[in-house]
Formats: sequence, structure tokens, C-alpha cells
Amino acid sequence: MLTRRTFAVAMVAALAMPSLGFTQATTPSAATIERQLEAAPRVKLRPNQRVTIREFKKRPDLRRMARSIDIQSINFEFGSAAISPSQYGKVEIIADALRRILRRDRGARILIEGHTDAVGSFESNQILSEQRAASLKRTLVREFGVPAYAMETVGYGEEFLLVPTQQENWRNRRVTLRRFDDFVR
Repeated sequence: MLTRRTFAVAMVAALAMPSLGFTQATTPSAATIERQLEAAPRVKLRPNQRVTIREFKKRPDLRRMARSIDIQSINFEFGSAAISPSQYGKVEIIADALRRILRRDRGARILIEGHTDAVGSFESNQILSEQRAASLKRTLVREFGVPAYAMETVGYGEEFLLVPTQQENWRNRRVTLRRFDDFVR
């Protein structure tokens, strides 16, 4: 016989199991995004240590030192880089945070990193991750008025998996916002 307690325990267990597909990432609040991207830099580089944007994108050691936040809640269709209007509420939260940061500091610069899971070829995942990062930037600019000059994009494909698996995993399909103005010339 199914009691309320048994039912509650079963529901909690089902929700805690990502393999059942119930797990969904929530979009961090605009305040959380701001806090993460405006925290004190982990390292302060001297002017002669600063690099170009291109070099920053290629240097995981520098990127790890930069302030960042993973956004796992934007749902892309399989093999697609399009952001559907149903996702605009999530993008608007990101846009609000970025606009507030830029109001306080016009020199702030954000790198939008696209990531994929490991399903498919390395080359197709690389291209898809670049397209997803560019799609988010385009949506932020066109739909929400975030200035294009403040953002750069890069795709890393399956190179930096959060969950090390060759299987499909939604946690790996994400964008990362990374503040890089402290690192570039």
C-alpha cells in the first residue's frame, strides 16, 4: 500500500536522479551573476603580464583565475545553436546583470564561452560550441540591448567537461560567463 510518506520518499528519490531526466538547472539570479562577475579578482596581473584577448582565450591557466559563472539553464535543441523565444526569460536575467555591471564599469568585458557534451565528433562539437556562444551574444545584443563591445565569444566544444563522460550529460552543455578585463592589455 502506498502511504503519503512512501510517496514523498519516492518523489524525492526520483527528483534526485539525473538519469530520469527530472533534473533541470535554474538560471542564477541577476544578483548572483553580478556578485560572481564583480568579485575581487583572484589574481592581479601587472601591466607587463597582461595578454591579448586571443591569448586569454587560449590560456586555461589565466581563464581559471578570472571571475566566472556557469549558466546551465539555457536549453539548446540537440545539434542546434538557436535560442528560442521560450528561453528569453533566462537570457533577460543575464542581460539585466550585464547591463548593471556595465553601468558601474564601462570597461568591464565578458567572455561568453560555449561548451558541449562529448557526443559527436570533436570538430562538430567545436563548431557547435562557437555557434552557441555567438547565438547568446547576438540575443543579448539584439533582444536585450547589451552593448556588443562588452562581449567576446569563444567555443571550447567538449574540451572542458564538467562531468567527465563520453555520454550525453546536460551539465556539460552550458555557457560560461567570464570577466576578462583584468587580464588583457
